[in-house]
This record gives sequence, structure tokens and C-alpha cells, in this order.
Amino acid sequence: MKIVSGHGNYIRGQGLIGQIGEYVGAFGKKACLFGGKTALSLTSDPISQDLLQQGIELLPPIWYGGECSERNINNLKSQVEEFQPEVLLVAGGGKAIDTVKVLGYLMKLPVIAIPTIASTCAAATCISILYDDKGEYLEISRRSKAPDLILVDTQIILEAPVRYLTSGIGDTLAKWFESKASNQKAQPNAFNNGAVVLARFVYELLLKEGKRAAESIHQRVISRELEDVIDAIIAVSGSISNYGGDDCRTAAAHAVYSGLTIFPEVHEVYHGEIVAFGILTQLALEGRPDEEILEVIAYYQQVNLPKTLGEMGIDSSLISEEQWQTLGSVTVEIEDMANMPFEVTPQMVIDGIHRADQLGRTAV
Repeated sequence: MKIVSGHGNYIRGQGLIGQIGEYVGAFGKKACLFGGKTALSLTSDPISQDLLQQGIELLPPIWYGGECSERNINNLKSQVEEFQPEVLLVAGGGKAIDTVKVLGYLMKLPVIAIPTIASTCAAATCISILYDDKGEYLEISRRSKAPDLILVDTQIILEAPVRYLTSGIGDTLAKWFESKASNQKAQPNAFNNGAVVLARFVYELLLKEGKRAAESIHQRVISRELEDVIDAIIAVSGSISNYGGDDCRTAAAHAVYSGLTIFPEVHEVYHGEIVAFGILTQLALEGRPDEEILEVIAYYQQVNLPKTLGEMGIDSSLISEEQWQTLGSVTVEIEDMANMPFEVTPQMVIDGIHRADQLGRTAV
């Protein structure tokens, strides 16, 4: 039996937040709205007003808790169970959306995702990334559901800091490098091979249009390139994950991301920024020539993605030998690393990070 999960309808346009009631009403007449603090400050009033006009009952907006953690998920469940909602709405970034995807799974309710930043593909995938309450990675949870509807208000994405978009570019670039690595261990089929081909297309699109999309944010102009990159980060990237599944979802780049979360300094660095550095480390692990890694670094310089540990706030000179060994050990234990087509040891991770960091520091 072959089961492939996928997201519901994807709708992108300007001003969608103020027209949300017509979409929500198709799922029920009692709704809960969750999200990040910034996202709720931007969206809760227009969403609440429109839902009330459509006759949809809504609890006051609820902050998701700051981390996609079991404690926060259970807390949200206890807050809304008595209300007996018929549909869950979530506005924000990846962690907020992942949190409510797990909540929707537990409560067996439809989920409408309203990404307010184009930084990950969380709004379009059927998995959630769980952390502890301090923000350290724990696991990929499959007790999660793909959103039944994704609503992207381009105007809100446009008004967000450009750093969120570039972080999304970093996370989405990894789809190509990781899918082609992990798929080497899989039995070829239409879905995983198709996912790799799609990942290559997205990679080439980002190389071509990423810089212009970032410039569009600076200029406050909704360009074709910006729309393409938004769609690629949120929906197309999510489809790659859904089609490829465990055969070609993540590999060393995301394992390095998760390993680096042992350093508190990176908790202020965005997911896709750390993943971008993880890509450089994965290329080093694969023994790619310096020229190939430097080509990727040159693109990072165009869109302002981190290419060194220092650019993520980590002073490598202050890392003790014990911390290096912990980093290596933690990273190889992350399930993403098992998707690499060869065994990776802690020392290989340490050496790969050193090499990536050195190349990043020498790039001009």
C-alpha cells in the first residue's frame, strides 16, 4: 500500500486576511485562532471582524506558547476543548503552524494555516518538528496533519522583514541537496524521483529569482519573482516533502541545524539560516570540491545567508573540545542524518563544520 499525504487548497493574494470568513465557513461555525505574538497583532483584528460578520463564533486569539513543545500543545488543547471548535486557524511562522498541526491531529479537526512569513514549508507539510520548552530539537513528529487550507496574504509577507524571506530561501535550497542525497538509499519510484526533479527545479528558480525577490521586499513591491519565491518556499517545497516522504525529506543539512541548537546563541538565528550553513557542512561531508562549496557561498552573499559560525553568533574559538564532541555526537544521532547514503561519524561532522566555516571565512 502506498499512502502519500498532501496539503489542501493553496490560495495566495493581496488582502486575503480581510476576506477569510468565506473560506473558514466551509469548515464550521466555531473557530479558534492561534499564532505568534507578532502574527496575531497583525492579523487577529481583521480575521476576527470578518469571521463575526460571517456568523462564525470565535474565541479570543491565543498565543501558541513560543515553542512547538508537548507542554504548549497540551496547554492549548486544554484551553479550547470545552469550546468544542470545529476548525483551527493558525497565523505565524513554522513553529506556530507546526504546533497547531499537532493540535489538529490530536483533536481530529481541520486546520487552516495562515503563514505571515515565507520562511519554511511548514504550512504545506504533514509533519511537525518538536522542541523542548527551551527550543532544543527533539524529534520529527508524524502525529501531525497537513493543513486543509493554506491562505497566504501577499501584502503581509511583503511587510515582514526581508530576513524571513532569505531564511525561507535557505531552508528551501536544502530540498535539492538533501533529497538527492537521501533518495540514493530509496527504492526508486514515481513519487521520490519526481520529488528530486522538483527539488532541482526549485533550486534553480531560487538561484535565478531569489535576489530579485529579496529586493522586492526592500522596495515594498510585489514582483513576479517575489510571488514565485513565496510559492516555492511554502507550497512547492512542502509538496517535495510530501511526495518524497521519508525517502527524500531531510539529511545532513537539517541534522546539523538540529545539532547546532545545543548552542543558545543560535536560538535567535532563524531556522533556514542555520539550515543554510548545514548545507555547506553537508557538501563538506560529501567531499565536494572547494569550488562547488564556494559557488553556494557566493549565492549566500547575494541574499545575505550566513556562511560561517560567527555570522550565526557562535564564536568557534570559545567552543571547548568537549562541546565539539557533544555537537558531533548529537548531530549524528538526529534521524535526519540517517538519510545520508553513507555512515557519518561525529568526527566527520566536526571536520565538516570546520571546513565549511573556513571556506565561508575566506570567501570574498
